[in-house]
Amino acid sequence: METVPIIPAPEAKIIIEDLNLFYGKKQVLKKINLAIPENKVTAIIGPSGCGKSSLIRTLNRLNDLIPEARVEGKVILDGENIYDPDVDPVVLRKKVGLVFQKPNPFPKSIFDNIAYGLRFGNHKKSEEIQAIVERSLKQAALWDEVKDCLHQSALRLSGGQQQRLCLARALAVEPEIILFDEPCSAIDPIATAKVEELIHQLKKDYTVIIVTHNMQQAARVADFTAFLWLGELIEFDRTEKIFTNPKNKLTEDYITGRFG
Repeated sequence: METVPIIPAPEAKIIIEDLNLFYGKKQVLKKINLAIPENKVTAIIGPSGCGKSSLIRTLNRLNDLIPEARVEGKVILDGENIYDPDVDPVVLRKKVGLVFQKPNPFPKSIFDNIAYGLRFGNHKKSEEIQAIVERSLKQAALWDEVKDCLHQSALRLSGGQQQRLCLARALAVEPEIILFDEPCSAIDPIATAKVEELIHQLKKDYTVIIVTHNMQQAARVADFTAFLWLGELIEFDRTEKIFTNPKNKLTEDYITGRFG
């Protein structure tokens, strides 16, 4: 099933063209065509196993780490296909940050978690690193909670705090795009509300893409929503339209809880 991107190319941060993804002989993404707008929140919804996480991992080439993974098609970021042979995946992942489903702080201090990515090849001075750590923690709405214990283990933080720490760690290397893979599935409702509030704020400076199984969350935070089913992009549109007047009956059936 082909879906025509509804975002004009000049307004798109990422353009996905005829994207196929295979794990060995199994095809998990089928001819995805999608244009993701800049400085907006795009949600990817769909039932378990439909390819949501696999799709966002094609956007920072994290699937490269899976030996049997094979990608066909293009992912164009700022006019460049990220699958061109001369693209360095490490450089790409600084531009496209990812916050995982479960908080995964390093077994280091809060400060060192944020500073970790700054110490590779950047040759930043100590005072510059300190300023970036503070800025990143403030962006993640965590600074006031941890400023007096920066050198304590990050593992002592609550689950919600750890997730915001992981966001601060992603922000520290100054990405252009932030991917969230089910960021609230392992944290409580209060922490979830904080993360959703942060997502609203982040789109002023970043392009945000969030995979979520929670349709209410998608309706709350996303400007645009893509619905995936069995590896195919069924529908993509403004979130309000997806949830109130979808074009495809499959989308309507999923939104209304008839399956999934």
